[in-house]
Amino acid sequence: MACLLGSVGVATAQDLSGAARQLASEDTAEVLTGIERIGNSSEPAALEILEALADRRLHVSSTTAVVELDGTFTDPVSGQAGKPAADSKVPVVNNKIRRVLKRALAQQQLRSEDEEVRFTAAKTLSEGASPATVEAARAALARESSSDVKELLRLAIARVDLTSEDAARRLSAVTILGDIGDPATKPTLKAMVMARGDGSYTETSADVRAAALTALDSIARKEMISRVMRDLFYGLSLGSVLLLAALGLAITFGLMGVINMAHGEMLMLGSYATYFVQSQFQKHASDSMDWYLVAAVPVAFIVTFLVGVLLERTVIRFLYGRPLETLLATWGVSLILIQTVRLIFGAANVAVANPSWLSGGYDLAPGVVLPNARIAVILFTVVVVTFVWWLLNRTRLGLNVRAITQNRSMARCMGIRTSRVDMMTFGFGSGVAGLGGVALSQIGNVGPELGQGYIVDSFMVVVVGGVGNVLGTVVAAIGLGTVNKVLEPLSGAVLGKILVLGFIILFIQRRPQGLFALKGRAAEA
Repeated sequence: MACLLGSVGVATAQDLSGAARQLASEDTAEVLTGIERIGNSSEPAALEILEALADRRLHVSSTTAVVELDGTFTDPVSGQAGKPAADSKVPVVNNKIRRVLKRALAQQQLRSEDEEVRFTAAKTLSEGASPATVEAARAALARESSSDVKELLRLAIARVDLTSEDAARRLSAVTILGDIGDPATKPTLKAMVMARGDGSYTETSADVRAAALTALDSIARKEMISRVMRDLFYGLSLGSVLLLAALGLAITFGLMGVINMAHGEMLMLGSYATYFVQSQFQKHASDSMDWYLVAAVPVAFIVTFLVGVLLERTVIRFLYGRPLETLLATWGVSLILIQTVRLIFGAANVAVANPSWLSGGYDLAPGVVLPNARIAVILFTVVVVTFVWWLLNRTRLGLNVRAITQNRSMARCMGIRTSRVDMMTFGFGSGVAGLGGVALSQIGNVGPELGQGYIVDSFMVVVVGGVGNVLGTVVAAIGLGTVNKVLEPLSGAVLGKILVLGFIILFIQRRPQGLFALKGRAAEA
């Protein structure tokens, strides 16, 4: 291991060729030394050699080193065409070699003009820094202009300096770690301040120990802030799904007073419509898989809209004014829909993959990653809510819906075809729930009983927000979703649900009309 920590940098092209030929050695330590020498090189060809080694395109012997690309061989140092020697081989990259190779590649990528490449390289070094790479990190820090890359380089250097024999370097490293607030460094800092059995400390400097305690307090505060931010974000995304599930329910419940226990199954149908579109793209348009989700949105809306219209025409229209019978009938419909989906798609959950543009996430802070899929769900919800508001407030259908909600008998006398409006509104509410299923398919499992987990919460959202009130539904959904996610880590998922339900019961006792009650004739009806 000593040869790894004390390897000499490569200064010339001739030295780089010699380092590349070291990779032909049967001695793993010799290979690792060669990789580190290449990583320390300032020659442009060093990165090409390391990338070829990682991709198994490097052919080396004791006399030659050539890179293969599209069937041709090139000497990476001279740039001239070449060919592998008779005894050349492709070096085997095992786990031990791969770890050192990864750091050496990061060293070379720190010289890239692309900030994203430098950021990735600095992140690699910060996660696996070693004395062999720290000087490259210091040199890169001196010329770096990006604050994000600088922070990662400072973290990489600080992690190595923690083991330095120089107390001043250790003190500086501890201060940096406290400023950055990286939770992964907590075990090391705790070890520095813990006393041994004989009363002595691993860290001999009292100043460094005091700085380590301060850094631990700083990291704990930042962890708490990160946890709150993460819970609020996940609460917002959960609230967005609840909003999509409850929005259609608020419209139909407010207009017709129908207790639709099959509304959760519209979520489920929307998710399965997304799965169906995905499978069709896989079969017939695999090159355009990234666009399947865009195509799934109108398909899910149309499918659930038609199912909602069919349900209203065949069941609901005969049960207006009879809420108990409506509840029982729609509960039976929900069971039929669940069993139908089981017969068609099977009882097991199906896999709905995120498109590539929804993969990954945004690093907001250490330990806080905002998944792109959840960010997209929130934005999608904003678009749907805006569309619903426009429909209810800027279209003839919306005007008719509001008229019927306020006074059904008067609306009928004014010539409004209330039966047709009921049908269209019920179908539209189901279609909105189908859009919720599209969103839910990107962040959760898709199975036949998917809707069962959201129907009760959806009714709670509608009741708390105020029956038939879209603004109240928005506020209640976001509020309940956030409260649920904040309470879960403190009290557990089950107890958290009980606490929320208890609060809602007390709230309804105090304010039975909900957050935003309807006014005028709608309130008197």
